[in-house]
Amino acid sequence: MSNQRSFSIEFKRQVVQEFLSGESRPAQLCRRYNISSSLLYHWKRQYSRGKFNNEPTEEAALKDRVEKLERLVGKLTLENEFLKKGLQASLSQPRKNGKSSPGGGPSSAASGGGVNS
Repeated sequence: MSNQRSFSIEFKRQVVQEFLSGESRPAQLCRRYNISSSLLYHWKRQYSRGKFNNEPTEEAALKDRVEKLERLVGKLTLENEFLKKGLQASLSQPRKNGKSSPGGGPSSAASGGGVNS
């Protein structure tokens, strides 16, 4: 059996707007509505991100964008490292049947022999 309460979006928005307006202090709101202070601040964070059918604040929208971009950079970094290791492994393996890698030959620039050598 769960004792978890659920609150409507309208109620959450009303409490947060009352908090942001400065009408009541956080402790007063928590006592009046029988909620914890951590829940109040959680709702405030959600409100600033536009989770209560309201316009997100510009700061919160930018924070969300930065978080998404940081995740993308991390993913691309991992992919890049994986591809580098794969390339290094394929270049270090000896070729069978006397075949060389595409574009690579004894006179290629990669082996030190250039056109002007």
